[in-house]
Amino acid sequence: MNPTPRSGPALPASSLNAGRRARELAELAAGTEVDVLVVGLGATGAGAALDAAARGLSVAAIDAHDLAFGTSRWSSKLIHGGLRYLASGQLDVAHESAVERGILMERTAPHLVRAQPFVLPLTPLVGRSQAALARAGFLAGDMLRAAARTSRATLPAPRTLSAVETRHLAPALRSAGLRGGLLSWDGQLADDARLVTAIARTAAAHGARVLTRIRALEITGDGARARDETTGEELRIRARAVVNAAGVWAGGLVPDVTLRPSRGTHLVLRSEALGRLSAGLHIPIPGETNRFVLVLPQGDGRVYVGLTDEPVDGDVPDVPDVPETDIGFLLDVLGSALDVTLRRDDLVGAFAGLRPLLDTRDAGGRTADISRRHAVLTSPEGVVTVVGGKLTTYRRMAQDAVDRAVAVRGLAAGPCRTASVALVGAARPDALARLDVPARLVHRYGSEAVAVHALGVRDPGLARPVVPGHPVTGAELLWAVRHEGALDESDILDRRTRIGLVPADRDTAGQAARDALARAV
Repeated sequence: MNPTPRSGPALPASSLNAGRRARELAELAAGTEVDVLVVGLGATGAGAALDAAARGLSVAAIDAHDLAFGTSRWSSKLIHGGLRYLASGQLDVAHESAVERGILMERTAPHLVRAQPFVLPLTPLVGRSQAALARAGFLAGDMLRAAARTSRATLPAPRTLSAVETRHLAPALRSAGLRGGLLSWDGQLADDARLVTAIARTAAAHGARVLTRIRALEITGDGARARDETTGEELRIRARAVVNAAGVWAGGLVPDVTLRPSRGTHLVLRSEALGRLSAGLHIPIPGETNRFVLVLPQGDGRVYVGLTDEPVDGDVPDVPDVPETDIGFLLDVLGSALDVTLRRDDLVGAFAGLRPLLDTRDAGGRTADISRRHAVLTSPEGVVTVVGGKLTTYRRMAQDAVDRAVAVRGLAAGPCRTASVALVGAARPDALARLDVPARLVHRYGSEAVAVHALGVRDPGLARPVVPGHPVTGAELLWAVRHEGALDESDILDRRTRIGLVPADRDTAGQAARDALARAV
């Protein structure tokens, strides 16, 4: 952990850093009681901390590792409108997803979520009946958008493409037998871990104590026994209510909670391997009616390809392995539609995440069939656990968990406000468009892009990319340490930026990350 930074200009109330962590941890260790203790700082846990703090409650939120250490950094970086759930008859989940997507795109995080076009290519493997079903699904998805009151300006209408238009958007598609394509739109995150960081910092701005590297060893209805992972010292955190938002590790803290994790694997490719992609791709999985492999251009010289949905048994690892079977499956599906041949050695990285799905008796043998509906459970001791759900609906999951905690523990709090609480960096699109800084910074930092850019203006050395061919600069690494709670090299490279998804890039950027940590002291 870094030493406490030297005194200097007052930092924004949202800034997280080693000095703030040390002060707030000392307060808790001295016996300060909070209204709500949140365990877990993924999207849902950070969301619960923000929700409770925005209601005027005192909050401490802890994580054994870092912000977005678990599932929340391994997603497809999409804010889904719920189309898949509509197709499987989960109308309530589909509508909730569409509503939450609209809230993120138009109110709380328009700087982090933008409209992403997707093409479903009508290859010979996609029969006409399947194409008609997909077309009807996209139209139904547009009806969900309208029902959620998300504007047409935010998400354009789906439409049918000619073969020429389809190839223009995705030249890597095989032209032989291509009948055209179906164009649809969804929300794409600049970065899922950056969303979690913004949520956590917004919670901090509302007074929440956001503390990483604090492991909950035991939780009860009135607090937790915890350990500072940077020193090994134990402390007792006193709280009037406890929310367990530890994701796939939630069952280890509350034994009555039984989860059935599902592994989602993504491949990482250089953009040039797939040519110029102007849209994402939905590539149908042969033999499946409503499952697709996604090809997701990231705008940083990389493309992600996913997603698998496989059950995982046994102990839950900190960082899931990527099995060769998943890699082979994804490459095979790509090969069914693309004109380029991709081999194992074309991959520059891969990652897998575990979805914290609630085990249900009627799910059958496939985790793909388990509902993504979230659940809020209360233990006999009064610990509130929130599990299931997905990244898009984190805010609603957090709201339901805090509602339950307030009711169970009799806390005096107002209603949820987070549907209208803008996250750090959020601003109207027209205001963001007027910022005289690189657009890439605006898409990642919103209104704070001006301050990040200024670091490089003052010191041109910080304005240079830290990895050839990747846009992240030294200024962004320094910002991560001073304002975003990054405590070590891994925090910087694996979560505040996504450099670490490519091991070779991570090695190259290691010294720049160490320099940022030293400079912030």
